[in-house]
Amino acid sequence: MYNNDPMHYPYASRRNATFAKKGMVATSQPLAAQAGLEIMKKGGNAIDAAIATAACLTVVEPTSNGIGGDAFAIVWVKDKIYGLNSSGQAPSSISIDSVKKRGYTEMPKHGFIPVTVPGVPAAWSALSKRFGKLPLEEVLKPAIDYAEHGYPLSPTLSYYWQAAYKAYKKSLVGEQFKFWFETFAPDNKPLQPGDIWKSKNHADTLKSIAKTRGESFYKGELAEQIDSFSKQYDGFIQKSDLEQFTPQWVKPIKTNYRGYDIWEIPPNGQGAIALLALNIASGLNFIEKDCAETYHKQIEALKLAFVDGLKYITDEKKMSVPIEKLLSSDYAKSRRNLIGTEAIQPEAGDPPKGGTVYLATADEEGNMVSFIQSNYMGFGSGLVVPGTGIALQNRGHNFSLNKNHENRLEPGKKTFHTIIPGFVSKDSSPIGPFGVMGGFMQPQGHMQVIMNCIDFGLNPQAALDAPRWQWIKDKTITLEQSVPNHIASQLSAKGHKVQLAHNSGSFGRGQIIWRRPDTKVLIGGTESRTDGAIYGW
Repeated sequence: MYNNDPMHYPYASRRNATFAKKGMVATSQPLAAQAGLEIMKKGGNAIDAAIATAACLTVVEPTSNGIGGDAFAIVWVKDKIYGLNSSGQAPSSISIDSVKKRGYTEMPKHGFIPVTVPGVPAAWSALSKRFGKLPLEEVLKPAIDYAEHGYPLSPTLSYYWQAAYKAYKKSLVGEQFKFWFETFAPDNKPLQPGDIWKSKNHADTLKSIAKTRGESFYKGELAEQIDSFSKQYDGFIQKSDLEQFTPQWVKPIKTNYRGYDIWEIPPNGQGAIALLALNIASGLNFIEKDCAETYHKQIEALKLAFVDGLKYITDEKKMSVPIEKLLSSDYAKSRRNLIGTEAIQPEAGDPPKGGTVYLATADEEGNMVSFIQSNYMGFGSGLVVPGTGIALQNRGHNFSLNKNHENRLEPGKKTFHTIIPGFVSKDSSPIGPFGVMGGFMQPQGHMQVIMNCIDFGLNPQAALDAPRWQWIKDKTITLEQSVPNHIASQLSAKGHKVQLAHNSGSFGRGQIIWRRPDTKVLIGGTESRTDGAIYGW
């Protein structure tokens, strides 16, 4: 991180890191990042900027998130760190038996069955109420304006929009899905780069959320519209489920990696996988970044952590293994001892019992936010609540219908969650927020980005631009095409089943903002694999 603290930055990057003093916003869409910075310039703080950016992202990147999704945040305010889990529970009327009676052997991807209670509006309200400086009506104005008057699609956004349209044309069968096409393909064709998209319904919903501080979504008119839509198509989610939901303020979990505290949100999120992987890696030596031995050790540590996460992580109240046991140094050592010179077939250990957008913001007061929200698998369930523009998430797809599985479907339960914000501090001082969006790539991206910064001295932009790998399953890994051929060959010789990716879309999209402890200067990086943007002030 810097000579006098964490980052010394000896490596170049395809793009320079961004430096600023008063404030910074980094995310995957330029219009959203600009909106966040505008709110900060109007007197808002980093929390207001995060909410404004997040709300804009539901409009300018609906391929990855929406009002009907979930959200998590890590917030640093006045030398304290806070966590917010705003992921919703399964409906109270759903059960494994009720799903199986409908002919399913596993949770479907689309339709009402995988729909869980959305947490996004409650997250915005909770953050604004506790830490914001400006009224929520003011903070949501940029998003409302884009939804009402429209904006032109960027190339990467259009690519994913078109892919979703083509897939949904084949897979979404039934009258309940027509509202998605009416909303996101109004002329019954996919949108191209430069096409203008707008949604008055989306704008009206944002106005209602702003005016009522989210109450209309959970207890008012919007809740009633969701309830009515669900009843019409025999869905499980009801207004009573929405009324019962409240976001949870939680204590973030951490591990110390080579002197730096790496923070994640506790389960039901998969952030513990990143921490366990770093715990395992902390006892290994990494001589240089771009060599097969480094890749091999990272991959082995990650896949051991991942199979543990897939087995044990679920709603924290229902986990059979306490998270502190999973993250203990003794358990990390036992997992580390399994790593040798050859790729192993990973199996979960036995600890002692007991579609996504990311954004980062920081202001001159020292407030910093790591925020992530998602509808999952792109647009989510394929359902849009008529007259609202609300695309409902399909997060329940991650539940298991196996009654013996840790993450089995239960009424009122929160499922294993892929979206995870990250944060770094050192000696009780903030370094800053970071995140890598992208399904099950997220903890893998967290591990690689943190090691790029701490072990190999890359600045935020270089750390994000560096080639990535992804563990798929068993001994199978995927490498970006920018990984040197000799490394791919040497990994194959070690027993890894190596696949080369044709594009970088599956390797995550991240943002980072670090803060120099001496000058308080903000140093940021944003993803080169998407339409990423970072704005400083």
